[in-house]
Amino acid sequence: MIHPTAIIHPKAELADDVEISAYSIIGADVQIDSGTWIGSHVVIQGPSKIGKDNRIFQFNSIGEMPQDKKYNGEATEFIMGDRNVIREYCTFNRGTAQDIGKTVLGDDNWIMAYVHLAHDCVVGNNTIFANGATLAGHVTIDDYAILGGFSLIHQFCHIGKYAFTGMGTSVGRDIPPYVMVYGEPGVPRGINREGLKRHGFDADSIKRIKEAYRVLYRSKLSYKDAIDELENNFSDYEEIHLFAEFCKNSERGIVR
Repeated sequence: MIHPTAIIHPKAELADDVEISAYSIIGADVQIDSGTWIGSHVVIQGPSKIGKDNRIFQFNSIGEMPQDKKYNGEATEFIMGDRNVIREYCTFNRGTAQDIGKTVLGDDNWIMAYVHLAHDCVVGNNTIFANGATLAGHVTIDDYAILGGFSLIHQFCHIGKYAFTGMGTSVGRDIPPYVMVYGEPGVPRGINREGLKRHGFDADSIKRIKEAYRVLYRSKLSYKDAIDELENNFSDYEEIHLFAEFCKNSERGIVR
Protein backbone atom coordinates (compact mmCIF):
# COMPACT_ATOMS: atom_id res chain seq x y z
CA MET A 1 0.00 0.00 0.00
CA ILE A 2 3.05 2.29 0.25
CA HIS A 3 4.87 3.12 -2.98
CA PRO A 4 8.62 2.40 -2.79
CA THR A 5 9.47 6.02 -3.64
CA ALA A 6 7.43 7.39 -0.72
CA ILE A 7 9.37 8.52 2.37
CA ILE A 8 7.78 7.65 5.71
CA HIS A 9 9.41 8.91 8.91
CA PRO A 10 9.95 6.16 11.52
CA LYS A 11 7.90 8.17 14.03
CA ALA A 12 4.87 8.38 11.74
CA GLU A 13 1.92 6.12 12.64
CA LEU A 14 -0.08 4.70 9.74
CA ALA A 15 -2.98 2.24 9.86
CA ASP A 16 -2.29 -0.98 8.00
CA ASP A 17 -4.50 -0.16 5.01
CA VAL A 18 -3.37 3.45 4.42
CA GLU A 19 -2.21 3.94 0.83
CA ILE A 20 0.68 6.31 0.08
CA SER A 21 1.39 7.06 -3.58
CA ALA A 22 4.67 7.84 -5.32
CA TYR A 23 7.07 10.50 -4.00
CA SER A 24 4.94 11.52 -1.05
CA ILE A 25 6.60 12.43 2.26
CA ILE A 26 5.09 11.66 5.66
CA GLY A 27 6.94 13.35 8.52
CA ALA A 28 7.41 12.60 12.19
CA ASP A 29 4.43 12.72 14.55
CA VAL A 30 1.91 12.22 11.75
CA GLN A 31 -0.96 9.82 12.45
CA ILE A 32 -3.08 8.55 9.54
CA ASP A 33 -6.11 6.38 10.24
CA SER A 34 -7.57 3.51 8.23
CA GLY A 35 -8.93 3.80 4.70
CA THR A 36 -7.14 7.04 3.84
CA TRP A 37 -5.52 7.42 0.44
CA ILE A 38 -2.64 9.83 -0.15
CA GLY A 39 -1.88 10.78 -3.76
CA SER A 40 1.56 11.41 -5.22
CA HIS A 41 3.86 14.29 -4.24
CA VAL A 42 1.94 15.06 -1.03
CA VAL A 43 3.87 16.35 2.00
CA ILE A 44 2.35 15.87 5.47
CA GLN A 45 4.29 17.24 8.41
CA GLY A 46 3.57 16.74 12.08
CA PRO A 47 2.24 16.95 14.62
CA SER A 48 -0.80 16.10 12.48
CA LYS A 49 -3.70 13.68 12.81
CA ILE A 50 -5.53 12.50 9.69
CA GLY A 51 -8.73 10.52 10.22
CA LYS A 52 -10.42 7.71 8.31
CA ASP A 53 -11.33 7.35 4.62
CA ASN A 54 -9.89 10.65 3.45
CA ARG A 55 -8.75 11.19 -0.15
CA ILE A 56 -5.86 13.63 -0.41
CA PHE A 57 -4.90 14.25 -4.02
CA GLN A 58 -1.46 15.08 -5.41
CA PHE A 59 0.67 18.13 -4.60
CA ASN A 60 -0.85 19.04 -1.24
CA SER A 61 1.05 20.47 1.75
CA ILE A 62 -0.60 19.39 5.00
CA GLY A 63 0.43 20.28 8.55
CA GLU A 64 3.32 22.55 7.70
CA MET A 65 4.38 25.22 10.20
CA PRO A 66 2.12 28.31 10.32
CA GLN A 67 2.84 31.36 8.22
CA ASP A 68 3.05 33.55 11.31
CA LYS A 69 6.17 35.49 12.27
CA LYS A 70 5.40 34.91 15.97
CA TYR A 71 5.71 31.15 15.51
CA ASN A 72 8.78 29.89 17.36
CA GLY A 73 8.69 26.15 16.88
CA GLU A 74 5.94 25.35 19.40
CA ALA A 75 4.40 21.86 19.16
CA THR A 76 1.11 22.91 17.61
CA GLU A 77 -0.90 20.57 15.40
CA PHE A 78 -3.21 20.03 12.45
CA ILE A 79 -6.25 17.76 12.82
CA MET A 80 -8.39 16.36 10.01
CA GLY A 81 -11.51 14.26 10.56
CA ASP A 82 -13.00 11.57 8.32
CA ARG A 83 -14.17 11.23 4.70
CA ASN A 84 -12.78 14.51 3.43
CA VAL A 85 -11.85 15.03 -0.22
CA ILE A 86 -8.86 17.34 -0.67
CA ARG A 87 -8.04 18.25 -4.25
CA GLU A 88 -4.74 19.47 -5.68
CA TYR A 89 -2.37 22.18 -4.37
CA CYS A 90 -4.02 22.90 -1.04
CA THR A 91 -2.01 24.24 1.92
CA PHE A 92 -3.21 23.51 5.46
CA ASN A 93 -1.03 24.93 8.26
CA ARG A 94 -0.72 23.99 11.93
CA GLY A 95 -1.97 26.25 14.73
CA THR A 96 -0.10 28.72 16.90
CA ALA A 97 0.58 28.93 20.62
CA GLN A 98 -1.06 32.38 20.68
CA ASP A 99 -4.47 30.87 19.92
CA ILE A 100 -5.92 27.35 20.20
CA GLY A 101 -2.71 25.64 19.11
CA LYS A 102 -4.36 23.66 16.32
CA THR A 103 -5.99 23.97 12.93
CA VAL A 104 -9.03 21.71 12.54
CA LEU A 105 -10.89 20.36 9.52
CA GLY A 106 -13.94 18.26 10.42
CA ASP A 107 -15.71 15.48 8.54
CA ASP A 108 -17.17 15.08 5.04
CA ASN A 109 -15.78 18.30 3.60
CA TRP A 110 -15.27 18.83 -0.13
CA ILE A 111 -12.16 20.98 -0.61
CA MET A 112 -11.26 21.92 -4.17
CA ALA A 113 -7.87 22.94 -5.59
CA TYR A 114 -5.62 25.71 -4.24
CA VAL A 115 -7.52 26.18 -0.97
CA HIS A 116 -5.56 27.64 1.96
CA LEU A 117 -6.38 27.02 5.63
CA ALA A 118 -4.18 29.26 7.76
CA HIS A 119 -3.22 28.70 11.38
CA ASP A 120 -5.88 28.21 14.07
CA CYS A 121 -8.80 27.92 11.64
CA VAL A 122 -11.66 25.63 12.63
CA VAL A 123 -13.79 24.19 9.82
CA GLY A 124 -16.86 22.12 10.65
CA ASN A 125 -18.52 19.34 8.67
CA ASN A 126 -20.08 19.04 5.20
CA THR A 127 -18.64 22.29 3.88
CA ILE A 128 -17.67 23.01 0.27
CA PHE A 129 -14.71 25.25 -0.61
CA ALA A 130 -14.38 25.99 -4.33
CA ASN A 131 -11.02 26.57 -6.03
CA GLY A 132 -8.80 29.21 -4.48
CA ALA A 133 -10.87 29.88 -1.35
CA THR A 134 -8.52 31.32 1.27
CA LEU A 135 -8.90 31.54 5.04
CA ALA A 136 -6.64 33.88 7.00
CA GLY A 137 -5.76 32.85 10.54
CA HIS A 138 -8.27 32.23 13.33
CA VAL A 139 -11.30 31.81 11.03
CA THR A 140 -14.29 29.63 12.02
CA ILE A 141 -16.47 28.02 9.35
CA ASP A 142 -19.64 26.27 10.54
CA ASP A 143 -21.28 23.17 9.08
CA TYR A 144 -22.71 23.20 5.53
CA ALA A 145 -21.21 26.57 4.60
CA ILE A 146 -20.14 27.03 0.96
CA LEU A 147 -17.30 29.30 -0.17
CA GLY A 148 -17.30 30.25 -3.84
CA GLY A 149 -14.10 30.26 -5.87
CA PHE A 150 -11.44 32.72 -4.72
CA SER A 151 -13.40 33.83 -1.68
CA LEU A 152 -11.14 35.63 0.80
CA ILE A 153 -11.97 35.40 4.52
CA HIS A 154 -10.32 37.91 6.88
CA GLN A 155 -8.72 36.92 10.18
CA PHE A 156 -11.07 36.08 13.06
CA CYS A 157 -14.20 36.01 10.88
CA HIS A 158 -16.96 33.52 11.62
CA ILE A 159 -19.08 32.04 8.82
CA GLY A 160 -22.40 30.58 9.99
CA LYS A 161 -24.19 27.37 9.05
CA TYR A 162 -25.54 27.14 5.49
CA ALA A 163 -24.00 30.51 4.60
CA PHE A 164 -22.81 31.06 1.03
CA THR A 165 -20.22 33.32 -0.58
CA GLY A 166 -20.14 34.07 -4.29
CA MET A 167 -17.09 33.84 -6.52
CA GLY A 168 -14.39 36.36 -5.64
CA THR A 169 -16.11 37.60 -2.49
CA SER A 170 -14.02 39.40 0.12
CA VAL A 171 -15.32 38.88 3.66
CA GLY A 172 -14.25 41.19 6.47
CA ARG A 173 -17.02 40.55 8.99
CA ASP A 174 -19.06 37.59 10.22
CA ILE A 175 -21.71 36.05 7.98
CA PRO A 176 -24.83 34.88 9.83
CA PRO A 177 -26.31 31.44 9.14
CA TYR A 178 -28.28 31.06 5.89
CA VAL A 179 -27.06 34.36 4.39
CA MET A 180 -25.62 34.74 0.87
CA VAL A 181 -22.81 37.28 0.44
CA TYR A 182 -21.34 38.54 -2.83
CA GLY A 183 -18.93 41.23 -3.91
CA GLU A 184 -15.80 43.18 -3.06
CA PRO A 185 -16.31 43.94 -0.25
CA GLY A 186 -18.94 41.28 0.40
CA VAL A 187 -22.48 42.46 1.10
CA PRO A 188 -25.59 40.40 1.96
CA ARG A 189 -27.75 39.36 -1.01
CA GLY A 190 -30.57 37.40 0.59
CA ILE A 191 -30.76 33.90 2.00
CA ASN A 192 -29.28 30.69 0.61
CA ARG A 193 -32.68 29.40 -0.45
CA GLU A 194 -31.48 26.68 -2.83
CA GLY A 195 -28.97 25.38 -0.32
CA LEU A 196 -31.65 25.19 2.37
CA LYS A 197 -33.96 23.26 0.03
CA ARG A 198 -31.21 20.80 -0.81
CA HIS A 199 -30.60 20.16 2.88
CA GLY A 200 -34.23 19.39 3.64
CA PHE A 201 -35.56 22.66 5.06
CA ASP A 202 -39.31 22.77 4.48
CA ALA A 203 -41.21 25.70 3.00
CA ASP A 204 -42.32 27.03 6.39
CA SER A 205 -38.77 27.06 7.77
CA ILE A 206 -37.45 28.84 4.69
CA LYS A 207 -40.26 31.40 4.95
CA ARG A 208 -39.35 32.11 8.59
CA ILE A 209 -35.67 32.45 7.72
CA LYS A 210 -36.55 34.87 4.93
CA GLU A 211 -38.65 36.92 7.35
CA ALA A 212 -35.80 36.93 9.88
CA TYR A 213 -33.48 38.21 7.15
CA ARG A 214 -35.98 40.97 6.35
CA VAL A 215 -36.17 42.04 9.99
CA LEU A 216 -32.39 42.22 10.31
CA TYR A 217 -31.47 43.71 6.95
CA ARG A 218 -34.46 45.47 5.44
CA SER A 219 -36.50 46.87 8.31
CA LYS A 220 -35.75 50.30 9.77
CA LEU A 221 -35.01 48.81 13.17
CA SER A 222 -31.66 49.37 14.85
CA TYR A 223 -29.38 46.34 15.04
CA LYS A 224 -30.20 45.76 18.72
CA ASP A 225 -33.93 46.22 18.16
CA ALA A 226 -33.85 43.83 15.21
CA ILE A 227 -32.23 41.13 17.36
CA ASP A 228 -34.80 41.76 20.09
CA GLU A 229 -37.57 41.44 17.50
CA LEU A 230 -36.21 38.08 16.37
CA GLU A 231 -35.90 36.78 19.92
CA ASN A 232 -39.35 37.98 20.94
CA ASN A 233 -41.34 36.85 17.90
CA PHE A 234 -39.45 33.75 16.71
CA SER A 235 -38.14 32.28 19.95
CA ASP A 236 -39.96 28.97 19.44
CA TYR A 237 -38.13 28.19 16.19
CA GLU A 238 -34.69 26.60 16.41
CA GLU A 239 -33.48 27.93 13.05
CA ILE A 240 -34.28 31.55 14.00
CA HIS A 241 -32.82 31.12 17.48
CA LEU A 242 -29.55 30.04 15.79
CA PHE A 243 -29.70 33.10 13.53
CA ALA A 244 -30.36 35.55 16.37
CA GLU A 245 -27.78 34.05 18.74
CA PHE A 246 -25.09 34.17 16.06
CA CYS A 247 -25.75 37.86 15.42
CA LYS A 248 -25.92 38.72 19.11
CA ASN A 249 -22.63 36.97 19.87
CA SER A 250 -20.69 38.21 16.83
CA GLU A 251 -17.38 39.72 17.91
CA ARG A 252 -16.37 41.31 14.60
CA GLY A 253 -19.88 42.42 13.69
CA ILE A 254 -21.88 40.95 10.83
CA VAL A 255 -21.82 41.90 7.14
CA ARG A 256 -24.34 44.70 6.55
